[in-house]
Amino acid sequence: MIPDAEDLPEVLLDLGVAHEDINELVALRPRVADDPEVSDLLERAVDAVTRDMGTVGKSPGFPSPPDGGDLLERCFSVYVYVAALPATRAYHRGLGVPDDVSRRTLADLGRHMAVHRRRYGSCGIHAVAWLGLHFHGELYQLGRLQYQRATLGGRSGDGIARAGMPLKPGDPCLSLHIPDYKGPLSPVACDRSLLQAGEFFARHYPRERYEVAVCHSWLLDVQLKSYLRADSNVVRFQERFRTAWENDEPDDGVPVGFVFGDPALAVEGLPRRTSVERAVGDHLRAGGHWYGGHGWFPLPWSGTAAEGNLVEGA
Repeated sequence: MIPDAEDLPEVLLDLGVAHEDINELVALRPRVADDPEVSDLLERAVDAVTRDMGTVGKSPGFPSPPDGGDLLERCFSVYVYVAALPATRAYHRGLGVPDDVSRRTLADLGRHMAVHRRRYGSCGIHAVAWLGLHFHGELYQLGRLQYQRATLGGRSGDGIARAGMPLKPGDPCLSLHIPDYKGPLSPVACDRSLLQAGEFFARHYPRERYEVAVCHSWLLDVQLKSYLRADSNVVRFQERFRTAWENDEPDDGVPVGFVFGDPALAVEGLPRRTSVERAVGDHLRAGGHWYGGHGWFPLPWSGTAAEGNLVEGA
């Protein structure tokens, strides 16, 4: 189910895996391929990833490995996704998805290994279930942003309906995600990404109608506007969105983890090298909290957006 030791490095490179991780993964391969118990677990996990390929909401919810687990625990999911790769690529080809879009989407595996190494200093993946969206055909990297084929949740759907959109919970939406290691979150990069997404989904998912984009991110916490310049990329990204609903539960570890690499870092020692680092750390040191933001906007190619009656500030 997984490539042999000679071919595995090339597959890993195509998935964006850093060179420093490849030898460890090749050396670990016999424990995965030759142990009947591990091999059986691998087969069942691959079946969970590839079953109902492309169906929204059907990607498997694999648990994250324990912190400090051994190499096999930390890297087992890498072999799952490598083994699922032929089925994922076949699904993409069947839809006519360009090879470069497929490759860049699935290379998020390597990006998450880089995130793991930055946080823990070792080879592995922590956000295991997240990558199921990519390999199950529910998420695509299109330029600067990632787009998840999704449905509106209860609070988002209700909030969007109250704003006058003819939508309700359970209706289709595109959920936007902002990956790290992809350069500035500039307005130009976001506009290009949205243009690419409009063409992509019209061509490859013509039966699915997407009226709105949603985003659930700490980057939408309006408190950031008190710390960042009005023309900063983050503030200009925020201004694309209207609020779907407000979160009153603090989630300080999320921005600390995304900005500094480890959500458990002590607030007192957080660096102040960039405007975002200063914003996150100074706010916490002053006794404040950060909250996840929940925003939406009509997609520029949707009929509602074209009417021009709901896109002010988007």
